[in-house]
Amino acid sequence: MARIVAGLLALFIGIAVAAEAGAQAFPNRPIRIVIGFGPGGLADVTMRIVAQKLTDLTGQQVIVDNKPGAGGVLAAQTVTSARPDGYTLLVFTNGTAISKALFKSLAFDPVADFRPISTVAYFDVLVLVKGDSPMRTLTEVVAAGKAKGGAYNMGTINPGSTQNLTGELFKAKAGLSGAVVPFRTTPDVLTALLRGDIDVGFETYTALKAAIDVGQIRAVAGTGEARSPVLPAVPTAKEAGMPDYVVVGWNALVAPTGTPPEVIEILHKHIRTVVEMPDVKQRFLDLGSEAGSSTPDQLGDRLKADIAKWNGVIDQAGIERQ
Repeated sequence: MARIVAGLLALFIGIAVAAEAGAQAFPNRPIRIVIGFGPGGLADVTMRIVAQKLTDLTGQQVIVDNKPGAGGVLAAQTVTSARPDGYTLLVFTNGTAISKALFKSLAFDPVADFRPISTVAYFDVLVLVKGDSPMRTLTEVVAAGKAKGGAYNMGTINPGSTQNLTGELFKAKAGLSGAVVPFRTTPDVLTALLRGDIDVGFETYTALKAAIDVGQIRAVAGTGEARSPVLPAVPTAKEAGMPDYVVVGWNALVAPTGTPPEVIEILHKHIRTVVEMPDVKQRFLDLGSEAGSSTPDQLGDRLKADIAKWNGVIDQAGIERQ
């Protein structure tokens, strides 16, 4: 019996040592970051910057694999079907929380099927008017909306997008009766704003940077917790009299459930190192976002809070779940 106990103890110690050694050796082969969007968007570009820095930091190739699809299902399934060893990661965004709230039956559970690692970037949505609009403050935008009643039009991209639900949240918080009009693309929103087909639009700085920079359109407020360093003169909606109107977009990295905690910690440490690099911070600012890490627990809490928040917005706006 003593020999059996001793043998089992040695076996358990051996397993523990092997696990620790495996974690210490991580990573020792290429890492794949799967993203549910096509190339060229904000999430894609920022993740490619992070991937290159992680490659330099770890000595292992880190690649970005684009797998676009509705609700991020294809990308999520690619990661959940991989071994939970830290070598296949997934990009989550605030859109992931919206998908969980918007789809009646999503093919994956963002909370149960994945383990958070860290946020990577944050960005605001802007409340935009035409460059020569007499509306120069958020208060004036709201007043004009109440004066025009049902004839007041607010424009965003497709239904269920962050921008679209940001518009719906604005309508609800401001007590407006006008319509939130969805357009197929961001250029369509811009055209409608310039033509006067809509009175106000909701979009990110990155998406409409050129038009904002030359003064074709103007931001009267941002939806973040604090002013964006990209547009420091633009007040937040909180500052402008709407304290409950806050929308913070974010991009983050997660791993499939079952990934060893020690591997999650190593990945978190590396990502935190990367997003704190001055050149990464500057490149993100140039793209209209802010580099920023979080603890795994903070990311998990943000995801759950956003799912609850967008569930409420969808219910209040009467948006049909898909």
